Amino acid sequence: MSPYNFVPEVRNSLELPSKVEIHDATLRDGEQTPGVVFSVDDKIAIAQMLNDVGVDRIEAGMPAVSPQDAEAIKQISKMGLKSRIFTFARAMKQDIDMALECGAQGVIIEVPIGYPKLVTQFGWTWKEVLARSAPVINYARENGLYAVFFPYDTTRARPDDLENLCKGIMAESPPDSIGIVDTMGCATPEAIKYMVRWVKGMTGLPIEIHTHNDFGMGVATELAAVTAGAEVVHSCGNGLGERTGNAALEELMLGLDLLYGYETGYRFDLMPKLGQLLSERANIPIARNKPILGAGNFTRESGIGIQYVMHDPLVMFGTHPALTGRAGEVVLGKKSGKASVVYKLDQMGMGAADDDGIAEILEAVKRAGIKKRDILTDDEFKAIAEPVLARRAA
Repeated sequence: MSPYNFVPEVRNSLELPSKVEIHDATLRDGEQTPGVVFSVDDKIAIAQMLNDVGVDRIEAGMPAVSPQDAEAIKQISKMGLKSRIFTFARAMKQDIDMALECGAQGVIIEVPIGYPKLVTQFGWTWKEVLARSAPVINYARENGLYAVFFPYDTTRARPDDLENLCKGIMAESPPDSIGIVDTMGCATPEAIKYMVRWVKGMTGLPIEIHTHNDFGMGVATELAAVTAGAEVVHSCGNGLGERTGNAALEELMLGLDLLYGYETGYRFDLMPKLGQLLSERANIPIARNKPILGAGNFTRESGIGIQYVMHDPLVMFGTHPALTGRAGEVVLGKKSGKASVVYKLDQMGMGAADDDGIAEILEAVKRAGIKKRDILTDDEFKAIAEPVLARRAA
């Protein structure tokens, strides 16, 4: 990592909480990805893997959506996971009752506060939001649930609306924590830090941050929130979620641990297994260059520095491949060099070649890569190299 992440001039400017928890919403918000449907068995398998990698809280679904969702939450709650189980709820007592029936330990209570939502979608004022929220928050807490107040589209709320709602909630029905929700992914990291400090100052509550990735900054804004004191970050595995998705679980995990120095204890080596499970069950492939999980993250085609890929990978990569249970890979194509050919011949047990033979093989590899417009398979390389080796050995 960059040493400048940890110099006093940088660290002293941060308001990092002593601990940060991850609340993963893959089973609810992730399933809201268009076309994704998780069965009960899917949700159980995913919940087990989320637990195994070390997620602190699992949002197992919204019981009101369907009997199948409720059944999945009930079964997950009985699995004895270390992760705490939460449900998603409207500001309605019947949704709290469903959370209790499902065996949940906590509940995310959603209400609108963004100005476009209030005025156009609901026709409410902040007073109506408060009136609907207060009794439900109190009801949830009286029944032993950890209550997260979740005024969504927070980043598009009018300041007076949000301030009046926060102060009203604290007077009538203080929750256990409060969420700042960038529903449209439209807030900058600086704006998020401002809002974390502002809402924490108004309420004194732990802050949870939930972002979407419409401008490609979902993870960046959540980590920015942490630097301003947010204690809980929300995620979805593989960056699933509506539109452009939510902040990606795997990126948040490594970011908290490596970039900000938290001793998280997360099982990074299990992340590829979780990513593959989610990809299969959601029927959405993982992009080859996706951070953390992409198949090409530790692949090197260029011949420059090829000797370090296997033996000293931190020269060439941002993280050691072994951290996430991976290994470096040398591939051949248009951008390869002589060292790549030498390495591949040795790796495939094909023997050595003299300088002229290596140059001949490399020229043919480059031509093939240009024609194919892709990297070559081992069989394609073998078909090129074998005749050259045989002819030069004759």
